[in-house]
Amino acid sequence: MTEANDSFSPPSLTTLCIDHLKRKLVLGDDAVVAILPDIYELPSHLIDDLISRLPPIGLYNFQLHLPFQDLTKEDCLHDDSTNNKRKRSRDWNLNTAWRKKFELRWPNLINQIQPTDWQKVYWESHVQKCLDEATEKALVTSFKGRIGDIQVSDGTLSYIGFVGLTIQSYRKYSKLSYHCLQFGSHVSCLRLQNILCDTETTRLLKECKLENLVLRCIRSKEQVDGLCKLITQHRRTLTSLEFIHCTVYIDFINAILDSVVSKGVEKHGIKHLSIVSSSFGQCTFAIPSGLESFVSSARSLCSLKLFDSHLGRNFAKALFMTLLDVSSSISVLDLSENEIAGCFSHLNRRLSSGSHLSVGIGKSLQLLRVLNLRGNSLRKEDAESLGYALAYMPNLEDLDISDNPIEDEGIRHLIPHFAGTSGTCCRVTSLKLEACDLSHDGVNRLLDSFSPLNAPLKSLCIAENYLGSKVAGALGRFLSTSIEVLDVAGIDLRSAGFQELQSTLIITEKLKLVKINISKNRGGIETAQFLSKLLLQAPQLVDVNAANNSMPIESLPIISSALKLAQGKVQHLDLTGHKWDYKPEHASLLTEFVHNGKPVLILPLLLATAAPYDHDP
Repeated sequence: MTEANDSFSPPSLTTLCIDHLKRKLVLGDDAVVAILPDIYELPSHLIDDLISRLPPIGLYNFQLHLPFQDLTKEDCLHDDSTNNKRKRSRDWNLNTAWRKKFELRWPNLINQIQPTDWQKVYWESHVQKCLDEATEKALVTSFKGRIGDIQVSDGTLSYIGFVGLTIQSYRKYSKLSYHCLQFGSHVSCLRLQNILCDTETTRLLKECKLENLVLRCIRSKEQVDGLCKLITQHRRTLTSLEFIHCTVYIDFINAILDSVVSKGVEKHGIKHLSIVSSSFGQCTFAIPSGLESFVSSARSLCSLKLFDSHLGRNFAKALFMTLLDVSSSISVLDLSENEIAGCFSHLNRRLSSGSHLSVGIGKSLQLLRVLNLRGNSLRKEDAESLGYALAYMPNLEDLDISDNPIEDEGIRHLIPHFAGTSGTCCRVTSLKLEACDLSHDGVNRLLDSFSPLNAPLKSLCIAENYLGSKVAGALGRFLSTSIEVLDVAGIDLRSAGFQELQSTLIITEKLKLVKINISKNRGGIETAQFLSKLLLQAPQLVDVNAANNSMPIESLPIISSALKLAQGKVQHLDLTGHKWDYKPEHASLLTEFVHNGKPVLILPLLLATAAPYDHDP
């Protein structure tokens, strides 16, 4: 009994006081708020202890009444103030405390974002979680209540510190309306389902300063009306709108346009418009007047994405004609996964009519940097027309025409623009030609058009074209250019192709490759031999995909030996898709090559030996 008493360590008075303050701060107790000025004057070590114990809602209330602004370390380097309270704020660095709260709740996201204000991103993510939960409940057919009265789950409440609430407190803090109105001032980006697009949601989000809004499955007039009220409320701050799986009828676009444009103003501030996997209905035959007006009044519009929305040739033709006549700032245009074959021939006739860039026509095309035409059934004649149009896109850097059967004749029309030999300024640095029905003749001509002295390309994809080993020689020479990212997956190089690739590499030459994909080429052990040479010659190489190449287990020591000799920066080397019978000595490879705590070698899973079937009961 005596030993038990001796081992028991009662909490200190300081600990008891901090725990008491923590409970009061969680509920925003008026008495605690009244004495917060005195709390802020406590010694720094006590403040630090209090901050470390506060849950998010307690930290929120603590920071809400600060008589000074919290400073980050970067702020402090530029702050010459001698104000003691501001100096105290530096020591506390509440931004770091919020980062820890975020990491505790969303550990998988912490390395994907680098915000300057961690409190903002915490509450923005929290409100989004609450809205997602409310959506699930509101979608139930039996739901007939008010959206704002939907209760947030106990798990979500506990994450921010609401645990063991009284019945009265629970009724207040569990409602969606509380979380939207209380933390809405920190929210600038949201995703909303159609069920939440109504007048009530506009009221719930009135404290938000929405900049980016993503809408899903908007289909009815009632939903459009509710959405328009929300957009009107935030049109001074909104810069990005994205619609996914929506039915975009004519009145839809017209209503959206009216919402983003302030009365008496002929232009709007939307910078990014995306309509994804949606249906324009009968609008596919021509651009809706509302969308045409939207683009025409979009002095700030930087990106326009209309992919996978069943657009037709006439729609694309009218869109390009509109871009010729307006002075927008569009730098990204994505029309992928539609059916727009033939639209460029109309564009060419307009451009060749005598009035073009010199008199202001086509100003929008001059600013285009990214053009995505993937999966549009474009053929060789479309490639020829596109080549003509490229002359009016002098700043184009990224072009994707993958999954279009343009064939060798089509690529022949485009080569002068890619290689800079067409007489026009060419800046294309990223080119994607995946699955374009190309042969080794067309690709060899393309690759040989780039010389080490005149090779603007930094990234090239020619994957999923049946090229065979006859492309290996030109491909090896191409590696000596300024290429940094190369995707040649599934072109059927085989062992002969990888052998020739090795023979074309110059031992003393250092390549600029950063990332390469040579998967699905059935190269056998010659794949490993090529990699062993490549790793030594590409000191900047960080990512290699060599999966599914029919390599035997004997390839593994060849590759691991090259990794040791290269002493490069390889962070990821994918060798999956092989049936290997591992030996005990192979187990150490996962720990021998590591980057940021993760294995560099991504090996095939060990094949489990099937256990014999036992007929006995």
